[in-house]
Amino acid sequence: MSRQIIHTDKAPAAIGPYSQAVRAGNTVYLSGQIPLDPATGLVVEGGIDAQARRAFDNLVAVCEAAGGSLEKIVRLGLYLTDLGEFATVNAVMGEYFNAPFPARSTIEVSGLPRGVLFEVDAVMVLD
Repeated sequence: MSRQIIHTDKAPAAIGPYSQAVRAGNTVYLSGQIPLDPATGLVVEGGIDAQARRAFDNLVAVCEAAGGSLEKIVRLGLYLTDLGEFATVNAVMGEYFNAPFPARSTIEVSGLPRGVLFEVDAVMVLD
């Protein structure tokens, strides 16, 4: 099976040796998105709600570059530096996703790249 590398300038460039996403067959594996402004490469200002929105916006851009949308995501991984922000992230996620929701894990981590508070990754299946 061949791999197709997905890239868009509407999401931040990778900050390491990885691709924004890779398509294998009808499955797209989306790398973690952190709250970087794609135009400046800087972390967005604000708390967890602003950071989660920017990360989800970046995820939307990569989904669209791969020919999909959030509705095609089957699995979502959320990474927070403080699980005390769980309710806030759930509320922001509710602005982006509708039922039926993807499978999801939410994990508290000790740190994330560039000192951000939130990261999201996903797996998307295209028709």
